[in-house]
Amino acid sequence: MKKILLVLTFILTLSSQLMAYEETNYEVVKENKIYEIRKYPNRLVIETNSVQGNGFRKLFNYISGNNKENEEIKMTVPVTQEIKNENMTMQFYLPSKFNKDNAPKPVDSEVKILTIEGGYYAVIEYSGRSSDKNFLKNKDILEKALKQDNLLVLSPPIRASYNSPFTLPILKRNEVMYKVDL
Repeated sequence: MKKILLVLTFILTLSSQLMAYEETNYEVVKENKIYEIRKYPNRLVIETNSVQGNGFRKLFNYISGNNKENEEIKMTVPVTQEIKNENMTMQFYLPSKFNKDNAPKPVDSEVKILTIEGGYYAVIEYSGRSSDKNFLKNKDILEKALKQDNLLVLSPPIRASYNSPFTLPILKRNEVMYKVDL
């Protein structure tokens, strides 16, 4: 039984690594035992309100070709969520080959192409499910550490997820991020 479990774990690990997605570039400028500070450039995203949990579907439809150019777009990571104007929003980052001029135009009026301003972000990484409980626990840890280090927070908390739903929880990479002033 142990051999079967070991083989299954190996296959799942290998399959999650084969699904390598383009990740947003950043530079780690500072790190400690709890969090790291990353410097991100401006990033192009598609965004929609995540009302009733349908945000993912709207964004996935866009990258699946439901855009004015009928162009399929490769999935990237992370998928992020944050509260804007009291609404939960979800973002997919567009591959680096796109800019505001050549990104396919959305068909769905609720999907917007935006540039997220670059800057410094404090990030804490955690594994496990991307549940509200795990997110809130790690958000509190990061907030406490930032307060202790006298760093000024400039954004609401951002939830970042990197893996497919089929990845084993222990292998998942999740993050809480805050834009900060250095």
